[in-house]
Amino acid sequence: MSEDIGPAMEGWEYRPGKITARKIKGRNGKDKIQMRIELGLLQMEAEGRPDGKRPYRKESLLDYYLLQLEQYKASHGTTRGFELSKSDCESLHEEAVQYYHRYLSLFSLKDYRGVIRDTERNLRAHQLVLRYGADERYKTTFARYIPYIIMMNTKAKALISLEKKDYQRALKQTKLGMERIDDFFQSLDQPELSKESEEIESLRELAREIRKKKPLTHSEKLNIELEEAVGREDFEEAARLRDKIKELQGKPR
Repeated sequence: MSEDIGPAMEGWEYRPGKITARKIKGRNGKDKIQMRIELGLLQMEAEGRPDGKRPYRKESLLDYYLLQLEQYKASHGTTRGFELSKSDCESLHEEAVQYYHRYLSLFSLKDYRGVIRDTERNLRAHQLVLRYGADERYKTTFARYIPYIIMMNTKAKALISLEKKDYQRALKQTKLGMERIDDFFQSLDQPELSKESEEIESLRELAREIRKKKPLTHSEKLNIELEEAVGREDFEEAARLRDKIKELQGKPR
């Protein structure tokens, strides 16, 4: 069998600045995710660790280190003193990058539940390093990506709600996501970062898009008609619309 991957990429051009991915069936019959990159493609498992490995017979290194933390606490009665070495942090970072590539691919495929699963996993990994990492450089690296992971997690949740036409829930989720990012900056004693956060601005833009798609209520339609009537100086119609709005506002919900 040829080892040339060229045939697998025929008709699938690389598009700079855009994530393109697809799901395929592997030879074992299981789903796999492929991401097109400039010089070829990345192939990942759809479930479990993206490279298919099971370090220390666990689904991921994160699971292994979380178990180590539990065992340390059971033995010492506290987590104080537990530490992840520079090598541990480096390994967790390399693993997180795998999940990053997969959740980007899943987002492009609109598999939002998969995005939620992988972003929440990466958040746990990042928080573990921030709390127990011995290497400050890795703690800084992991902290840098937390706002982005929260943003992607929030977008996935909001877009699931949008698919169900639950506009209010989608808007609430974008608001909560922005608050989570702001809270994270507050925890770093850097509240000024919220004002320049690209992640918060991206969620604001999503909220604006959701509002545009949200059907107007009867009251909102009447208010728009009122503004139009006033604009064309149709004061009789404007008075009639004001009466309807007041009547509507006076009705018990």
